[in-house]
Amino acid sequence: MADGRRYVGAAERRARLALRHRLTARARAGGPEDVADSLVALHGSDPATVYLAIGARLTDPASTVARTDRALYEDGSLVRMHGMRHTVFVFPTELTAVVHASTGLTVAARERAMLLKSMAQAGAPDAVWLKEVEESALAALGRLGQATAAELAREEPRLREQFVYAAGKSYEGVHTVGTRLLKVLGVEGKVVRGRPLGSWTSSQFRWALAPAHPELDASVAQAELLRRWLSVCGPATEADLKWWTGWRVTEVRRALAAIGAREVVVDEGPAYVTEDDEEAVPEAAAEPWAALLPALDPTAMGWQQRDWYLAPELRDALFDRSGNVGPTVWWDGRVVGSWAQRPSGEVVWRLLEPVGREAEAAVEEAAATLRAWLDDTRVTPRFRTPLERELSGRP
Repeated sequence: MADGRRYVGAAERRARLALRHRLTARARAGGPEDVADSLVALHGSDPATVYLAIGARLTDPASTVARTDRALYEDGSLVRMHGMRHTVFVFPTELTAVVHASTGLTVAARERAMLLKSMAQAGAPDAVWLKEVEESALAALGRLGQATAAELAREEPRLREQFVYAAGKSYEGVHTVGTRLLKVLGVEGKVVRGRPLGSWTSSQFRWALAPAHPELDASVAQAELLRRWLSVCGPATEADLKWWTGWRVTEVRRALAAIGAREVVVDEGPAYVTEDDEEAVPEAAAEPWAALLPALDPTAMGWQQRDWYLAPELRDALFDRSGNVGPTVWWDGRVVGSWAQRPSGEVVWRLLEPVGREAEAAVEEAAATLRAWLDDTRVTPRFRTPLERELSGRP
């Protein structure tokens, strides 16, 4: 461009997405750790999303469940804990300190203050008492290795204490100390989600102590997290960065300056790439590809401004009212439909725009691969979307 900034068009952004998000055949990953490292973080608020997102990117998806379980619960190379936007993610364990310091400290302070305020208003014991209970619960968790909230309460009965939240309000409720405290300890980076009580799709889980990690300076951690994410998802606009991280705009700008990010131009306006990422990626670098990605997949949820890969007229069918994306069908860098699993196990899909026979055949092959490795497992997204409900036949 005349002002020296390079223009990165939608076609190039789609080629980058295909390669860096491990979605084209030659970019497939060898294991769950490779996928997590490539994407920085996998949405973990729906447990099934983690496995489905990894399976869609592996050279051998049949091994998805066993290898992901091993990484999460045996090798400890992946961890599931609170991160950006007060949301649960799975990311490489080596990033624990970066994620915690960059996004968790402010949220953690607010959550603890809210808990203490709620307890005080209800006439419950004070902060000293809560600290004693916390230390006792963490010691018990250290002895047990992993435990449910109920199992911890048997070790530390004070976790069962109840208090009334928002007395007199329309949303009044009775909370247990354990439920609220474990949530606070999660955002403080002291505990993480452990092995589920049921299968890999279960939302019921055990707690475990968080892996030991150094306490980093927040600005240093923010710069490192932004550098990693831009390496995968750049170019991204300031709005994209603010949305994905959950930071204030001043924090985003400070981190961009710290890593020496370079400004480019996309169709939405100014955007950023890392300092060493200015070379153009040809559209032909990624061969045509199809993928069935799960609800909340990190690619579909990676940017706030999505018109370059998702037509606005498709959003009502593919998102719930809170902005959570459902299962998506992709062809060559664009969302073109949705898929679902029926009670019989059949994986069904629907295209929302014409894509041609080659694309339809590729989508059918991806659906067959997914059906094969799911085997007897039935997956229902935690956040249901209109088209997924229709396709699955499960209201």
